[in-house]
Parts: sequence; structure tokens; C-alpha cells
Amino acid sequence: MEVRFSGLAYREPWGSVDWDADPKWEFRTAESMAPEELRARYREACERSRQIVTGAGDADQLSAKPLGDGRHFSLRWVLLHLIEETARHAGHADLIREAIDGSVGE
Repeated sequence: MEVRFSGLAYREPWGSVDWDADPKWEFRTAESMAPEELRARYREACERSRQIVTGAGDADQLSAKPLGDGRHFSLRWVLLHLIEETARHAGHADLIREAIDGSVGE
């Protein structure tokens, strides 16, 4: 069965994952990956996301599938959520770095 999102098939290794049986697969497997591979996957995911956003055209377009409570979300909501999550994780990394070397960013 081919899994699709936004009209695009999931790429490997995600396409063959049984997400119902192993919902935390990406977190469980990432800890054993080389940092270079993780960064490459992140860059690829960013590029694929850019392609989806460019193809969508309208930031107020609603999702085809609803959230668990039945509400549909907009592309704008997704993009803002990604900005928030990226900032949060960058902040966590900054705190760890400061705890290691004591330097404080601007």
C-alpha cells in the first residue's frame, strides 16, 4: 500500500513503516543514526516541504484530513507551527550549548 501525503508518496524509509505498530519509529531509529545522515534527512524534508507549499498556492487552504477533533487546519497554521517548533528546539540546543561552554548568544 502506498502512503501519500499532499498528493506525494512517502519516500523511503518512511513509506514502508507500519506507523500503527511503531508510532515512534522515527524517534527510536534516529538516535542510532550518524549526525550527517540526520542533517541530510532534515534538509531533504525541508526541500520537500517547500515543494508542497509552492504547489499549494494558498496559505488558507484547509487540510484534506481533519485533526482528531474533526477540525481542519490551514497551511498557514502548519507553517506557523513549524516556525514555533523550530524556534523551541533551537532554544533547547542553545541552552545545552551554554551549559557546556558557558558562552551566551545574542
